[in-house]
Amino acid sequence: MLSTILVLVLFCLYSSLKNKIFIDLQNGVCYSGEHLFDLQNLLTKVNQRISSYRKLNKPTLFVQHCDDDLVPEKENWAIHTDLDVQEQDFFVRKTHANSFYKTNLKEILDQLSVKRIEFCGAQTEYCMDATIKFAHGLGYENFMAQKTTSTLKNPFMSAKETIDFYENIWNHRFLTLLKDEF
Repeated sequence: MLSTILVLVLFCLYSSLKNKIFIDLQNGVCYSGEHLFDLQNLLTKVNQRISSYRKLNKPTLFVQHCDDDLVPEKENWAIHTDLDVQEQDFFVRKTHANSFYKTNLKEILDQLSVKRIEFCGAQTEYCMDATIKFAHGLGYENFMAQKTTSTLKNPFMSAKETIDFYENIWNHRFLTLLKDEF
């Protein structure tokens, strides 16, 4: 079910360093009936962020959703093949929109002494929103490069309108939106 799909890519920050978290950038999320809005641009931006974190030896964390359509170890569940995923990256499996709910995400962040997180992924109004707000409630300092989240159109708004709407809600409340990062 697309509404429960989230690709969270987290870039984690050690006290002054950031950790990057990528949420639900899985094949079954990116290509479920229709493509996520502006998918190729999103993948390019995400890989640029991954590259910048790797150059600074900062950790990268991928969150993968699991459900009836995203079965672990199957093609739909796999992280998008265009993303620079490496063995040393951290991986979290989730079954809820909130990436912290009944997962080891907080434990990994604690082990790494992460205080600051940069988010990117999908879907904007589901997993991204739930995880960003929960991370804020846990006291993390959150960041997101502009336009590094995506979604599909819905009955109320186009995908672009949804992304713009949520970025506006999140900025200066739940995270700091980074501009001109690329």
